[in-house]
Amino acid sequence: MGVLYLVRHAQASFLEPNYDKLSALGETQASVLGEYWAQRKITFDRVGVGPCERQKDTVKLVGTAYRQAGLNFPEPQVLAEFDEYQGEAVLRGSLPALLEKDQRIRDLHAAFQSSATNATKRATFQKLFEAVIGDWVRGVIHLEGVETWPQFCARINSGLDKFLGVGARGERVAIITSGGPIAVASQRALRLSPESTLQMTWMSRNSSWSEFLYDAERFTLSSFNIHEHIVDPAMRTYR
Repeated sequence: MGVLYLVRHAQASFLEPNYDKLSALGETQASVLGEYWAQRKITFDRVGVGPCERQKDTVKLVGTAYRQAGLNFPEPQVLAEFDEYQGEAVLRGSLPALLEKDQRIRDLHAAFQSSATNATKRATFQKLFEAVIGDWVRGVIHLEGVETWPQFCARINSGLDKFLGVGARGERVAIITSGGPIAVASQRALRLSPESTLQMTWMSRNSSWSEFLYDAERFTLSSFNIHEHIVDPAMRTYR
């Protein structure tokens, strides 16, 4: 069987004007991941990466660590299907109306707005984001021009079919992407409900990987959210 590593990008720039770039910590996480794999001679036949800058910068730093160790790292293929779902667009487009009619959202938004520290902002934003995205997954929120949850899942599964379907038997491949696509792949392997799949999106740590085994008939989850390369607890992040 083939082996697929789905990797969540390293930490991006939360609370910055441009979220879609790695933070200084994220750059370190990505480099450590590459060093960890290279030290263990984990090599890949093919590598894919989503189109976001945080995804592409993660794979670039992983590749640099391989080359510094004298190992080959395949040229990453950009895979548009492995973009994250449009969470920012869902939040931006739905929040004004939700603040007018939903007391739960008003309370969560007020808690975020009144947060005094970055740590508190991260925690309160996550609660607000989970509540809004949960409504989107359940089909409560519909926004013109914004991908629906079923469309997102179909995109990821199409991308998996295309990427895995063209390789040789028994390959080891990797795709650097985001938490949402990793959760959808887990749904495919475990037959999860949409609600359980959404819960998995919150669980992947930055720069962690999940391992899947596959052939023409099967797609199986072997390991989820592996982050043993991050030894320092202070470097373990979700956002």
